[in-house]
Amino acid sequence: MEWQKAFENMATELEQVQEQLSDPVVIANQNLFRELSQRYGELASPVEMYREYEQARADAEEAQALLAESEDGEMQEFLQTEVQDATIRAEELHQKLLVALIPKDPLDRKGVIVEIRAGTGGDEAALFAGDLFDMYQHFAERQGWKLEVLGQSLSEMGGFKEVIFAVDGPGAYGTLKYESGVHRVQRVPETESQGRIHTSAATVAVLPEAEEIDVELDPGDLKTDVFRAGGPGGQHMQKNETAVRITHAPTGISVTCSDQRSQRQNRERALRLLRAKLYEQERQRHEQELAAQRREQVKSGDRSEKIRTYNFPQDRLTDHRIGLTLHNLPAILSGEIDELIEALREYENQQRLADLTEA
Repeated sequence: MEWQKAFENMATELEQVQEQLSDPVVIANQNLFRELSQRYGELASPVEMYREYEQARADAEEAQALLAESEDGEMQEFLQTEVQDATIRAEELHQKLLVALIPKDPLDRKGVIVEIRAGTGGDEAALFAGDLFDMYQHFAERQGWKLEVLGQSLSEMGGFKEVIFAVDGPGAYGTLKYESGVHRVQRVPETESQGRIHTSAATVAVLPEAEEIDVELDPGDLKTDVFRAGGPGGQHMQKNETAVRITHAPTGISVTCSDQRSQRQNRERALRLLRAKLYEQERQRHEQELAAQRREQVKSGDRSEKIRTYNFPQDRLTDHRIGLTLHNLPAILSGEIDELIEALREYENQQRLADLTEA
């Protein structure tokens, strides 16, 4: 079968990569060694799974052959169980192997830039935006990832009108891309004297971080404005023009960074954010052209879609894309979102597998 041939090719490539990794010339080349090591890690698991599948099939066939020859009642019962167990194991592995054949998105390995903005709901929406930031910050810490705030606009009552941050870690984009969309919260605000439940929202945009080699910026296309960065109070007010706004003339995309003390640092961060936005715009355009009619239940970039509701009175989180309901909001908002992300990843894999088999 074609899918089996694909894994046999993987096994051959794995042997070749293993040989290359022991070559002194490769070991001396750090970039090549790192690239080959990453490829080895990608191949080792599916190849091992395929070998387990082949062994389970062989076990089932051997037990079936012995069953056909046996005349002993107890032995026949034992062999029937062996056939059944090995067959079930082979089928489970077969399904996992098909998922492993789904083409990997190269963007999944990248770092990520996340933008959280308070939506409808005024001060309560800003507080909720702060809750979401804390959730992602704690999650990043648990993953051992580095989180860096690129820009923020604080709300007077607490939380954020807007906060932009970068997360650097293996597979950060592939993990956090499911968070893009509108997050809705239902709870009683601290300022609500009547105990009424309010509904507020915050939008989350998740962008794969682009490197200079991904997006080439023509200096002639960039308009740079500098101005004084406003702060939360007089003693924090910048007296020099350190804030930077960069506008990309061809697209009209504009980014502003003002958190750093120097104009140079703010410019570097603004360029970093601009590259990510341009990269995401081109990625979305390309994907729309290639897959305009493809079913895509788990969307990676539609910020207008309500994806999730956090209901505090009922201690309930509902992800509307997959109909998943979880409880224990305090733990979830403390960064324990692994179960949620894994369910979304599994759902996406099943959808992509269905598209693959129907193609």
